[in-house]
Amino acid sequence: MRILVTGATGYIGKRLIPFLVNEGHHVYCAVRDKLRADKTYLEEELIDVIEVDFLKPETLKNIPENIDVAYYLIHSMSNSSKDFESLEERCAINFKKQIETTQTKQVIYLSGITNDKELSKHLQSRKNVEDRLASDKYALTIFKAGIIVGSGSSSFEIIRDLVEKLPFMIAPKWLNTKTQPLAVRDVLAFLSGAIDNPSLYNKTYDVFGPEILTYKQLLLQFAEVRNLKRYILTVPVMTPKLSSYWLYFVTSTSYKLASSLVDSMGVQIIGKPSDINKKLNVNPLTYKEAVALAFEKIEQNSIVSSWKDSMISSGRLRNNLHKYINVPIYGCFKDHKERPVKNSEKTIDKIWSIGGKTGWYYGTFLWKIRGYIDKFFGGIGLRRGRTNPTDLNAGDALDFWRVIFADKTQQKLLLYAEMRLPGEAWLEFKIENGLLKQTATFRPRGLWGRLYWYSVLPFHGLIFNGMIKKLTEA
Repeated sequence: MRILVTGATGYIGKRLIPFLVNEGHHVYCAVRDKLRADKTYLEEELIDVIEVDFLKPETLKNIPENIDVAYYLIHSMSNSSKDFESLEERCAINFKKQIETTQTKQVIYLSGITNDKELSKHLQSRKNVEDRLASDKYALTIFKAGIIVGSGSSSFEIIRDLVEKLPFMIAPKWLNTKTQPLAVRDVLAFLSGAIDNPSLYNKTYDVFGPEILTYKQLLLQFAEVRNLKRYILTVPVMTPKLSSYWLYFVTSTSYKLASSLVDSMGVQIIGKPSDINKKLNVNPLTYKEAVALAFEKIEQNSIVSSWKDSMISSGRLRNNLHKYINVPIYGCFKDHKERPVKNSEKTIDKIWSIGGKTGWYYGTFLWKIRGYIDKFFGGIGLRRGRTNPTDLNAGDALDFWRVIFADKTQQKLLLYAEMRLPGEAWLEFKIENGLLKQTATFRPRGLWGRLYWYSVLPFHGLIFNGMIKKLTEA
């Protein structure tokens, strides 16, 4: 079948696409920026990448008319925009209008469980989208999930940060809120099993794991899987704002995402029973099984997708990487260094492994200090790390950088800074004519930007000299 996947660069979308291709479907990946599409998609006969921005109706003409099934996986946990609810609603309306002009007979939407009278802003927005997607031109199938557990999911990574960093936690009272976690593997089974299934047309199902657990139990059971002893004391005096700051400083999340999660975690998420498991022959994993499976993927370095690579974790960027791929020349400060490369293949491998657990080859403690400073002033810091220890793609998060361009055949890597800065910064590595050319570019904003550059100049001399030396060693 011909299947459209929106949100193709998102956490679920990136996992669903290979799943569908393996089933023999022809997949159209709708992305706002082709630079962010997985490079392997270009080599796969059963995948076409199309640029579509559902906030820009003029781009919707790129969607083929002969689509059979469409997945609607567009949503955001970021509240960076004050009117994100209206933006999500506009996306749904524009999607519906365009899909109704095609041959699409079924739309499948992944939403959130909304069985509480007092919904968080994001759950209310999901519910509004459900209403907007309903149509008499195609059948709508809705799956509503709670917390999704899998390597790279925001909930998994936040729980991992808390459990592995804090032997004892004084935590907010919302840790006693109940939820029903669901393994990402089971989410994919529901989504793929619904394709062209008339018994699911115009139906809504809550999908959830076999256990009802509090967030406190999620943390403690996670610790058990990791063979860690952890103690948690919940207190009633921690306000939502203080809870958000607690998550922000301890975990790799941004403050905006932390506040959204706190807003949602105060709402009990218990699914309504149905026969969907029997219909699709899905037997959801327990929470501990899902956590253990996630760590198998981590140990194999086979994490398919991570919330950290989504633009909702971005400190500065908002989707369009093309805007930043041309490094400015005028009105900028530059630190440019060149050094002969003794083994280009080894140097490229080092460059592609930079950051995360590998570090920055020289003065890593200074990079960490800069990360702490960034976190203190409300930035993203270094805690995002990287999804894969040796592979990089455009759009990936890399500590407090974002990968703008990564091509081993061209021997070039370009990063854009997402830390808090009085200006904009790029870091480029490129091998030409046997030389590694390493260039840091800073475009200052006003007087403070210029003062910032001169204040860090001594550290640049130390760090960048040491880094290029390490990168070019045989």
